[in-house]
Amino acid sequence: MTPYNRIAGQSAARLASLSDGVFAVAMTLLVLDLKAPAISAIHSDQDLWQSLVALAPKLVMFVMSFMTLGIFWMGQQTQLNHLQRSDRSLSWLHIAFLFGVCMLPFATTLLGEFPRYRVALFMYWLNICFLGGVLYISWVWAVNVGLVQNDVPPEVSSAIKHRIIIAQVLYAFAMLLCAIDTYLSIALFVFVQVNYALAPRVPWRWKKVQRPA
Repeated sequence: MTPYNRIAGQSAARLASLSDGVFAVAMTLLVLDLKAPAISAIHSDQDLWQSLVALAPKLVMFVMSFMTLGIFWMGQQTQLNHLQRSDRSLSWLHIAFLFGVCMLPFATTLLGEFPRYRVALFMYWLNICFLGGVLYISWVWAVNVGLVQNDVPPEVSSAIKHRIIIAQVLYAFAMLLCAIDTYLSIALFVFVQVNYALAPRVPWRWKKVQRPA
């Protein structure tokens, strides 16, 4: 390893700052796919309601993807908060993760335009799979090379990996449901995200570690 590689990318705080900015932009870009109905096409309240109903699929995709980014932001921040420092390889892993974040608005637009096409759903799932995979690899790397804080118990590391794996299994199952109907797949995607956003499952052992003595 060259001297430069040993000193490059050591600041976890700078990595977190970069991530915050990328996530903020990606979350903002999601709403650009929601466009108000054209004034020339609206002549009554009924016309407006019909236009809003027609916009519903894109609104669902927006909410789903916004929750997705929120979940992955929290997952990444959880990892970064447990690091004592970063290194060049870990920084590039998180930059790869941010590439997946930047691609999600495109995948959302694609699925919003073609919700009945399995290819569009596959591209959306592939984006989520990439995000989860890189996040998992980044944590395993941080643990293996000693970048994690010394006081982090093994239960925390296991909980982080377990949460990612379970989520990816559920997303994969949701993807498989498109063999029956793509809307059924989308419904399960939303269910998984709502569950992780509002009712996170934390292993009891982690709770025990966090309990004051």
